[in-house]
Amino acid sequence: AMEIENSRPYFFGDIGCWSERTEVHRAASQGHAAQLQHLIQSGASVNMVAVDSITPLHEACVRGQAECVQLLLEAGAQVDARNVDGSTPLCDACSAGSLECVRLLLEHGAKANTALTSRTASPLHEACMGGNADCVKLLIAVDAGLEAYDLYYGTPLHVACANDDINCVKVLLNAGAKVNAARLHETPLHHAAKNMRVEMIEILVEFGANVYARDQHNRKPVYYTTPGSPSAGCLSFYESKSRSSDRFPRMGSPAALQVGAEELAGSPSSKGHRPTTDPQTPHQIPLLPVSPGYRFSTKSRFTSGNPS
Repeated sequence: AMEIENSRPYFFGDIGCWSERTEVHRAASQGHAAQLQHLIQSGASVNMVAVDSITPLHEACVRGQAECVQLLLEAGAQVDARNVDGSTPLCDACSAGSLECVRLLLEHGAKANTALTSRTASPLHEACMGGNADCVKLLIAVDAGLEAYDLYYGTPLHVACANDDINCVKVLLNAGAKVNAARLHETPLHHAAKNMRVEMIEILVEFGANVYARDQHNRKPVYYTTPGSPSAGCLSFYESKSRSSDRFPRMGSPAALQVGAEELAGSPSSKGHRPTTDPQTPHQIPLLPVSPGYRFSTKSRFTSGNPS
């Protein structure tokens, strides 16, 4: 990038015109708060955009540089500036898992529910990808959309399950996220099955996940587990209980809780969890095809390899 000499001012007011990456960008990215403060006091613009429409605030947020974020915001940085992909600084702070940056941005009016484009996910999606459950809680507290839908990811619950993040899954479910939301017919339970996590499978089923849901390949979640594994046994157990669902009151009623406790007491893998009693087909929206070998990444849409 072109070095900016002191004799050639590179700020032109807060009009957001394009330039090479500036000293303000560098200081913000590297967390050099003293240098950034000096640049601001010298009159440097905090809203200059570099290639891909990246502002200094974007750079500070993606690195979790909270002190620099605060300096930039106090100097008038545009809190909801979008880069070429449509991502805001809040998206970057959530992706980085920086609770302090997220808090600062929200305090300065950052929008938790930005209009989604085909190239960007919502801040809540990014927080689930970043894996910081406290960031997820903070966004939910300001009414971030639990069912925000991304063409590649689906809902935030899909992301949390695909990333095998049990804490984020718990936060989302307790906040009321739809457990049977589908992307290409694939539900969060399919992701939990692929990761073969018994605890996550149990929690999803407890919240009403449909063990019979079939994805775009017409496969149930149990198909993606290793035969004989604890997760396969867990799903098979829930399926067997669901087949006799007429023996159970509707889930969520006091009678269901009592019957569930009595009927499941003998199973060590599912003690305390209720069976699925309402195996209805979730709403299905056919969208773009996805390779079955993907896993979610904060840096790219898909990374080849086995789900982590």
